[in-house]
Amino acid sequence: MLDVATPLVSLPPRIASWFAARGWSPRLHQLALLAHAAAGQSALLIAPTGAGKTLAGFLPSLVDLMGQARSRPALHTLYISPLKALSVDVARNIEIPVSEMGLPIRIETRTGDTPAGKRQRQRRDPPDILLTTPEQLALLLASPDAAMLFGDLRRIVLDELHALVTNKRGDLLSLGLARLRRLAPGVQTVGLSATVREPAELAAYLRGRDDLPPALVVAPEGARAEISMLDTRERLPWAGHSARHALDEIYQALRGCKMALIFTNTRFQAEQLFWDLWKHNAENLPIALHHGSLDASQRRRVEAAMAEGTIKAVVCTATLDLGIDWGDVDLVINVGAPKGASRITQRIGRANHRLDEPSRALLVPANRFEVIECRAAIDAASHGVQDTPVPRTGALDVLAQHVLGMACAAPFRAEDLHSEITDAAPYAAVTREDFDRVLDFVAHGGYALKAYERFAKIRQDKDGRWRVSNGRIAQQYRMNVGTIVAATMLKVRLVRSRTGPMGQTLIGRGGRVLGEMEDGFLESLVPGDTFIFGGEILALQAIVEDEALVQRVQSTTPKIPAWGGSKFPLSTYLASRVRSMLSEPHAWPELPSQVQDWLDIQAERSLLPPPDSMLVETFPRGGRHYLVAYPFEGRLAHQTLGMLLTRRLERERLKPLGFVGNDYALAVWMKADIGARIKNGLVDLDGLFGEDMLGDDLEAWLDESSMMKRTFRSCAIIAGLIEKRHPGREKTGRQMTVSTDLVYDVLRRHEPDHILLRAAREDAATGLLDLKRLGDLLLRIKGRIIHKDLDRVSPLAVPIMLEIGREPVYGEAQDEILAEAADVLVEEACGVEGRSFREPA
Repeated sequence: MLDVATPLVSLPPRIASWFAARGWSPRLHQLALLAHAAAGQSALLIAPTGAGKTLAGFLPSLVDLMGQARSRPALHTLYISPLKALSVDVARNIEIPVSEMGLPIRIETRTGDTPAGKRQRQRRDPPDILLTTPEQLALLLASPDAAMLFGDLRRIVLDELHALVTNKRGDLLSLGLARLRRLAPGVQTVGLSATVREPAELAAYLRGRDDLPPALVVAPEGARAEISMLDTRERLPWAGHSARHALDEIYQALRGCKMALIFTNTRFQAEQLFWDLWKHNAENLPIALHHGSLDASQRRRVEAAMAEGTIKAVVCTATLDLGIDWGDVDLVINVGAPKGASRITQRIGRANHRLDEPSRALLVPANRFEVIECRAAIDAASHGVQDTPVPRTGALDVLAQHVLGMACAAPFRAEDLHSEITDAAPYAAVTREDFDRVLDFVAHGGYALKAYERFAKIRQDKDGRWRVSNGRIAQQYRMNVGTIVAATMLKVRLVRSRTGPMGQTLIGRGGRVLGEMEDGFLESLVPGDTFIFGGEILALQAIVEDEALVQRVQSTTPKIPAWGGSKFPLSTYLASRVRSMLSEPHAWPELPSQVQDWLDIQAERSLLPPPDSMLVETFPRGGRHYLVAYPFEGRLAHQTLGMLLTRRLERERLKPLGFVGNDYALAVWMKADIGARIKNGLVDLDGLFGEDMLGDDLEAWLDESSMMKRTFRSCAIIAGLIEKRHPGREKTGRQMTVSTDLVYDVLRRHEPDHILLRAAREDAATGLLDLKRLGDLLLRIKGRIIHKDLDRVSPLAVPIMLEIGREPVYGEAQDEILAEAADVLVEEACGVEGRSFREPA
């Protein structure tokens, strides 16, 4: 859909000649963006991978800069992406046409990996085009020279916009855009995205209060991707996420391609899969690893090798999810279920990057339920379905951080800043009352904390303007800016040891840093323990201050590091599609035979519910009684449901002992015979799963839960109440826990409506608890719960039962333990048919 009201413009001869020399013609959407730029209008471009949308976003800047003679260095175009690697890659790709056309345009990147000296120089002597991240923009806007740096800004390019607007990084960016519109009136903004569900909502993020609506430019679709799912010849696991069963099949797929990206959903899976592949790598194929905890220099080496085509495959996480143009990649392998239709479309877009040729992708489910989810994702991709989240309401803790940043930049009047922040789409509805409460918090911590001088960060001068209290506050702000609250990290440093004069082992400190790891995992080790990191086997020597000192060693039993980051949530669309597929036996022939057998026996032993209903099975096992529900609404919603459901079961004197949830099901175990109680009418399932559990039950649980303290801790760090980093030192995770817990208790007693408590509750509702989705679930199943009381575990219940009591076991033992447990459960669930049922077809 191109805006025909704006006539297309021609390329300048110099650029047209460059296109012709490459045998290209400009695409209509590229010319459309030029036309909208000439008309002074911002735009949102939605175009498939390979359609040249990045070049389209920069073309107006190149045209402008070709014809400009400037008296002093000035920043013309600001490019912002969610990933550091994407900024570096785009800079490399844009430098090619600039160099080949001989344009006098300076292009630079600015990320957390950029040396401090270069960052300082960029403020004094800015490039024509700067490629950066939301955090670096916040830092630049908080500097006293922000007005000078951005005063001549003409264009802002927001890449992978759909990934920026759905989290707190997007909130911070929106406030930065509002400030840029004030510093550079008339600045044009273009958003670029390949995966969008609601274009109008995304376009609203680009505009200011008084701006014209952004133009919407939608490019034609390219060739449909060729997506297949591995129908493994091996026994398909019932649970787990390692995909070790398919190692040989993954390896054979690598042998047959030019270059592959192998995506996993977590860093744990990436490290484990990389290690497994290297053990399997009989031909010594060049395989690399890429994830966010590795040192920047190692990531850059991998990216350079990909660009040069000297590598066969890269095992990676979301660090390579977006927009990076690796032209030699001809196969994308996704290990595990993708959790979202848009996510798999985005990842598949990393292959080929040619609009008229289909990308190739292989999905490798790690367990039986993931087979169904992968099939649903393939169907969604074939129909062009998008399930990206809708834009969000801006968080108050992010607003507090921005207010402090603006005070660091220059004194401001409250009414002016309130008007400015409501120019940002996520904050358009912030009332002056709420803004003043945020301002009070930044000024002195709020009513309950007013007496503590250390919480006072800004003050009013005699003219009524707010300014930062002192230079130390500004320095702390710069050290703590951003919305990503990670666990406490330790640098992993490679060192050498030597024997001292008394025979003792002396450990050096000057080796190379390999990356960072969470302290929880490292502190669980003792000196001499081995683990895998960055594809190497390392032995811990010691932990000194903020560093883990390690050496390379040989070991056959290294541990796999665990990171605390959450897994991707199952999207609402895929959850609905999975429910539909389970209830449609005519769709089962599309599934591997092992999964068909599983569902056939489930239908015989119990049932598979209609898509608008929920199956609840009850059965005895091992002296306990189990209730297993199958909502198919994602892990977060199920875990919240389990917390609230066990409270109700306790009131019914059913003595619940525990629960576990995964993306597909929820299991609760107890001493009482819940099945008999339901059959005899003593327990009403509709009442047990009633919507009112989101009222008093939720409030009572939140009051008792430690989860709210953890959520509050994150909000307090983002808002600047608690600084993780101080000049010359950094707080430990334990120190922060103690300090934030004390503040949390004070606020709950004396100021229960404090903005940070509000922010924490909103975070919990939308993130950790997924309350909206849980509410929709309870409404959907009202009067539609189907109960089956069984004499033993059902086939469908085997995967969730395998989750019960699992301890974190690292390495190959994990799969062996799961396989042994599965054998026992399958025998119970399937009786005499169990052996043939377990084997692959």
